[in-house]
Amino acid sequence: MKIAIAGGGPGGLYFAALMKQLDPSHEVTVWERNAPDDTFGFGVVFSDETLGGIENADTVIYHQIARRFARWTDIDIEFNGHAFTVGGQGFAAMSRKELLHLLQRRAAELGVTVHYETEAPDADGLRASYDLVVASDGVNSGIRTKYADSFAPSLDHRRNKYIWLGTDLVFEAFQFFVKQTEWGTMQIHGYPYSASGSTFIVEMHEDVWRRAGFDATEGEPFPPGASDEYAVEKIKTIFAGELAGHEVLTNNSKWLSFTTVRNRRWHEGNVVLLGDAAHSAHFSIGSGTKLAMEDALALAACLHEHPSLGEALDAYEAERKPVVESTQRAAQASLEWFENIGMYAGQDPVQFCFNLLTRSRRITFENLKDRDPEFARRVESAFAEAAGADQAAPAMFQPVDIGPLRLKNRVIVSPMDMYSAEEGVPGDFHLVHLGSKALGGAGLVMTEMVCVSPEGRITPGCTGLWNDEQRDAYRRVTDFVHSRTTGKIGVQLGHSGRKGSTRLMWEGIDQPLTEDNWEVIAPSALSYGEGCHLPRMAGRDDLDKIVADFVAAADRAVAAGFDLIEVHAAHGYLLSSFLSPVANRRTDEYGGSPANRLRFPLEVFDAVRAAVPERIPVTVRISATDWVPDGNTEQDAVEIARAFVEHGAAAIDVSSGQVTKEEKPAFGRSYQTPFADRIRQLVAAPAGVKVIAVGAISSYDDVNSILLAGRADLCALGRTHLYDPQWTLHAAAEQEYRGEGAEWPIQFRAGDRKPPASRTDKIPPRLALLRQQAGRPVHLRWTPHRDHAPAP
Repeated sequence: MKIAIAGGGPGGLYFAALMKQLDPSHEVTVWERNAPDDTFGFGVVFSDETLGGIENADTVIYHQIARRFARWTDIDIEFNGHAFTVGGQGFAAMSRKELLHLLQRRAAELGVTVHYETEAPDADGLRASYDLVVASDGVNSGIRTKYADSFAPSLDHRRNKYIWLGTDLVFEAFQFFVKQTEWGTMQIHGYPYSASGSTFIVEMHEDVWRRAGFDATEGEPFPPGASDEYAVEKIKTIFAGELAGHEVLTNNSKWLSFTTVRNRRWHEGNVVLLGDAAHSAHFSIGSGTKLAMEDALALAACLHEHPSLGEALDAYEAERKPVVESTQRAAQASLEWFENIGMYAGQDPVQFCFNLLTRSRRITFENLKDRDPEFARRVESAFAEAAGADQAAPAMFQPVDIGPLRLKNRVIVSPMDMYSAEEGVPGDFHLVHLGSKALGGAGLVMTEMVCVSPEGRITPGCTGLWNDEQRDAYRRVTDFVHSRTTGKIGVQLGHSGRKGSTRLMWEGIDQPLTEDNWEVIAPSALSYGEGCHLPRMAGRDDLDKIVADFVAAADRAVAAGFDLIEVHAAHGYLLSSFLSPVANRRTDEYGGSPANRLRFPLEVFDAVRAAVPERIPVTVRISATDWVPDGNTEQDAVEIARAFVEHGAAAIDVSSGQVTKEEKPAFGRSYQTPFADRIRQLVAAPAGVKVIAVGAISSYDDVNSILLAGRADLCALGRTHLYDPQWTLHAAAEQEYRGEGAEWPIQFRAGDRKPPASRTDKIPPRLALLRQQAGRPVHLRWTPHRDHAPAP
């Protein structure tokens, strides 16, 4: 093949070297705009997986870089005057300049032609003259821009500011300094890369950056290679204690805002993207160099393994894109965590450390127990002490109070519509459904949305509390829960609004009934989506009736024996549609400004709270974002939650979306938890109000991790409990927990241990395991030694 590579960074050079090794007859040419010594940045970090791939592909390069690695397993965190060390992580880093020199030399040895200080020729010309054109030309890729219609790139420019520096202070581990300054929270990401230096990245929110005066050089044009010396001098002063007299090193060091690069396609014809041209991931979870070299490995292998270029490039994209997207999801969570780090300034120091460690959701509590059992015990103990409860219980089995209601544990069965009632009356199905979940050990079982009127139903199968027959039927359910379990049961009251008069879910979700329709109302005469009912705009009489219906339903809920009442103001139902600007276009006192859109939901909440005895907490469920442009955002959700807290909500149940069919949610594991976290830190926790996290939480490990990090006070799980009604008890058995937080019903106690596996005679290689453990201690510090290889 005749191969052209635009960009002589580590990814491009490594790919060139690999292709020449696979077949010396390949003609490989690289164009690099910078000189060979123009290396920007300081250190690069590799994972064990990346190193394994390099070792398999090119032992020469592997042994050369392995000799130069700084290796360590610890993370050091300094926060609010407290210092912590967490071990068992595993890192390897080296100088970026050394890496580039090694790859430059390796490419030259193998016969790769490299044109330094030379821009790549026009991409159209390269496509015509070469079999393959590799765009390895970075975040601001010219080739990607030229063929943007084909690659469909999206560039997400973030608000945090960071500056890439170095220091001659040689850290012994990965180092986080989190510093509270007069301007706000600033943080240092630091790590060693050699016997003489460390990377030293300063990061802060743009608002903090401006308050601190770093914007003084914002409009100043720096020549190539020059650094922002004003910023450097200011950083030296702010972080003088952390630097301990050591120097700050610069190398083209200027303030940047991180850009996350994504592309719908990675190749078009004979042009393919590699490294930062194809993707970027925030530096807080790893190195872009690592990803670029992994791309190079995969691309070279696919070209070698497949008979045609098209098949090879398809295989490359199919192999790498899911891996990179997973990395980017973790990086996005980490990036957003650091953007909001100021929220955690008042957290308990131990909890803050755990929060930081688990920010990307790749490390969980169970991972931490494997990596550093001693620190994991410290995290659990601090949580138990704060809860004033059993030191031996996992976080999920610590008791918790929602207002005056004490729950035995922090697991909630989330409301799930069952569409199985007759004329709004719950029957045997509901008794078995809710009763089985209570027998399964959850601290609180929630009903589905119980409708406050016949016209407030979603479907003909929805339950209600608009008459006494329904009240008495629900009393049968609550009596069972109270007499047979130690759990509590709550009711969710709601009105369907414009999403009502639709078919049962399995007959066509959100599709209007074909007969026996009823009129639906909404804040505005706007449809939920194409093919849905066009609602009538609610008038004053309608609003008065809805308030009265909620009060009457709340009265019946109390009489039915419910322990908690939740007002449903989420998921696009009536109260939610009043809150959302995409559903509420009113011009009266109930529309327009956020305060006006809040007015009617608060009227309903106040009326319910006034009708219910103080011994019964009243909570509210909200949609934290509408997932559409011009809809509510997570910032709006904070103010919505604040209003409900001020009106006496005992807990905020934080969901998202379902306000319009046009939504585009960012689904993923625990994807709604960051919304709960934000509301908890900024509004709820200071007021003593609990926050409930929901959404794709399915493992006890995730539940414990969310709770221990302080992102929520309770977790609500829906589909997980449909899969396993005894999920909470099984989680206790898996964790070998026995106690009041997970008491088995007396009838089930013979099954309170995990059944034995099918095979019990397997003998583990215990001595080998001991050798492995001895070879990788929990705490390994970087201590440079005399034979550490110098730069080539």
